[in-house]
Amino acid sequence: MPSRRRSRQRALQILFLWDSRRQPLDEVFDAYFDSLYSEEHPGRDAFAADLVRGAVEHLSELDERITKHAEHWRMERMPAVDRNILRLAVYEMTRGGTPAAVTIDEALELARKFSGEESVQFVNGVLDAIHREAGETPAVPK
Repeated sequence: MPSRRRSRQRALQILFLWDSRRQPLDEVFDAYFDSLYSEEHPGRDAFAADLVRGAVEHLSELDERITKHAEHWRMERMPAVDRNILRLAVYEMTRGGTPAAVTIDEALELARKFSGEESVQFVNGVLDAIHREAGETPAVPK
């Protein structure tokens, strides 16, 4: 069983692939896992699959919440990596049962690994605003 951090990385890569191709999810999962090196022998990652399926299923709700708090940014104009990090994090934070502070921290790690420092600040700002709107105490930014 992969770590949750590794699962989130896989979920981001799969959601990015789906976002760029808009193919049925089963085809996207197959394309992703078929493209990995055979030495890795990756099993299907249930946590990653749950995150991706949830994000796609609730896409319009997630995008609406993100757009509301992403000042001066439309979803289609955001860098694709940032857009999908936000989708996964908002889904996990609002519907996945993971504490907001953990979700935000993990999203910032994804932004550091797959994007840039400006993206880290952007992702943190949007997620913190969504978290505050939910009526919870602000998460501590990293």
